[in-house]
Amino acid sequence: MTIVTIVRGLFLAMVVSGLAACERKTLVDIGTEQQILYFGNATDVTGVDPHGTNGMPEQRIMMSLFEGLVAKDPKTLEIVPAVADRWVVSADNMTYVFHIRENAKWSNGDPLTAHDFVNAWLRGLMPALGNETVTSLFVFKNAEKYYRREITDLSLVGFKALDDHHLKIELENPTPYFLQLLDYLALFPVHTATIKQFGDLDDPANPWTKPGNFVGNGAFTLKDWVPGRSLVVEKNPYYWDKDNVRLNEIHFMPIEQLLVEERMFKAGHLHRTEWMPYAKMPVYRANKDPEYNHYAYFATYFYVFNVTKPPFDDVRVRRALAYAVDREMLVESVTNGVQNATGALTPPNTLGYTSRSQIGFNAEKARQLLAEAGYPNGKNFPAVELTYNNSEDHRKIAEAVQQMWKKTLNINVRLKNQEWKVFLYEIKNLNHNIARTAWVGDYIDPNTFLEIFTSTSGDNKSGWKNNQYDSLIKQAATIVNKEERYEVFQKAEALLLDEAPFIPLYNYTTNNLISTQLKGYHQNILDYYSYKNLYLEANKAKAK
Repeated sequence: MTIVTIVRGLFLAMVVSGLAACERKTLVDIGTEQQILYFGNATDVTGVDPHGTNGMPEQRIMMSLFEGLVAKDPKTLEIVPAVADRWVVSADNMTYVFHIRENAKWSNGDPLTAHDFVNAWLRGLMPALGNETVTSLFVFKNAEKYYRREITDLSLVGFKALDDHHLKIELENPTPYFLQLLDYLALFPVHTATIKQFGDLDDPANPWTKPGNFVGNGAFTLKDWVPGRSLVVEKNPYYWDKDNVRLNEIHFMPIEQLLVEERMFKAGHLHRTEWMPYAKMPVYRANKDPEYNHYAYFATYFYVFNVTKPPFDDVRVRRALAYAVDREMLVESVTNGVQNATGALTPPNTLGYTSRSQIGFNAEKARQLLAEAGYPNGKNFPAVELTYNNSEDHRKIAEAVQQMWKKTLNINVRLKNQEWKVFLYEIKNLNHNIARTAWVGDYIDPNTFLEIFTSTSGDNKSGWKNNQYDSLIKQAATIVNKEERYEVFQKAEALLLDEAPFIPLYNYTTNNLISTQLKGYHQNILDYYSYKNLYLEANKAKAK
């Protein structure tokens, strides 16, 4: 064998090896071929019981496992039929009768009936369950009274099954967002027979949601769940619209580190990221990367005080810290200008509502309030912590706010990061001084934000209770006229900002990466998508 032959052989081997490497398929490519969606989902979830949790990572999964009476069109957000194929509404908008589809079934093949919704909602009203979203059920006539055991007669509660396929609902008040609310996890049906099989209906630790135990009614059902690795759902063979579901599986991947998630996407391991690092966004925007998505999101990022313990039981201290935050500087320096600074809870122009009251940066007023509270120039201010869940960007925001408090008020605030499940448990039980949190609107109406600070809301992580505020929110629920209703909301939000159980920081925009192979995904302010409408399609090869 000559040297030339050897060289030619080596060159040919290198070419073949290079071609093989070029043709090597990524996980995304294989997933697209098999209709398996790889979906970044931020963190390990605490559970998938609609009455057990309402965090966004959990909600994203539950939207695949359950379905309500209605759904939303991802393009327009208009209400469309789901488990109910039609309904009639009384002239006063107080009574609804829904017709349950004849072919609606649970993932174990059992028929899904109107009785299942009644049983699910009664479970949601069980006090021992600790349902954080229970106030959503108070739209039903007498539901709050039943929850508080002021009445015990079920016939007085505003929902009943007329037969297997007709569900009658009576509302406490005319509720303009009621149909939107029906697509929220708190009003999803649950298979109570399965729950009873594994324990008590009102036991929050009931293992009915584990793989092998789970029964749902969504387009997908639970296949596997390995904490720290993935939660896998597969196509539900009993779903009423299964013929139009094109995905076979969805793998929800718990990836807390945003840089890791972005790298996994670029390496072909994810079809979609939950978020992306602020530091990376300018490059994607400058390059007009087609896989980068940036659009308005109906959500507010804020810090919440624990007002049940000193020093934040003093409204002057809370307001001092709120005034000491320069939100404009925060969004420019940390988020690279992709978020929108806010001094209120509700996002601007929510169906025509914008809060007239705002809390902005005012260093002089902040120092004055802190001095009035007994801490001039920060002297003798106690040691407090700002808690946030694991995320590089949450840390950067916390550090920036920490520095602002130090510069303006001369106080030292320690930072404390926690794993998601621990974080949710701690703030639920008020084991914090100040905590990072956020709220994403469940429906497009100011009430979805303002209600979370009512005394009875499971989403109120501040311990703040104000009878006047509660009365205003209840009053707004009784008003039909939009302008009059919004004026009551203006009073409520002004009171909330004056009492300052929280510090508004910014309104979100969605910023993530979505593969061009993922189809059926539409941008909207709720970041709402229907998994049944998603599918995967390989990109066409470019001509060489």
